[in-house]
Amino acid sequence: MVIKPLRLTVLTPAETLLDVEEVAWVRARLADGGGISIYPGHAPLLAETVTAPLRYANGSGEHVLELEAGILQVDRDGVTIFTSGLTQTSEVFETSEVSEDRRFDRLARTLLRAVPAQPGDVLDAGDEES
Repeated sequence: MVIKPLRLTVLTPAETLLDVEEVAWVRARLADGGGISIYPGHAPLLAETVTAPLRYANGSGEHVLELEAGILQVDRDGVTIFTSGLTQTSEVFETSEVSEDRRFDRLARTLLRAVPAQPGDVLDAGDEES
């Protein structure tokens, strides 16, 4: 049996916050006070999470997403987290070196998805450093 990389999906009732394939591992904080690390081939699991950072790694590096409490499900397709959303101070951090252009493009796409455009609105992606 070939073990394939994980697919990580983070869902809210209104939208998909994250949908990433080729994930090497996922780490989350559970409601019982402990943490869990999930690697490809992990046994099926259903658990409650707390408001805490969700960490994962893929080919572009290690990432952190600050999530509200929710439900974590591990199945043969990967890891799915159902949450009410991002925490107020949520920001995606990368610990590996990624080009500035790529980071800016990803940030701009995230912002454009998060802000519903109205006719006549002009969206300015702004300065990533601010």
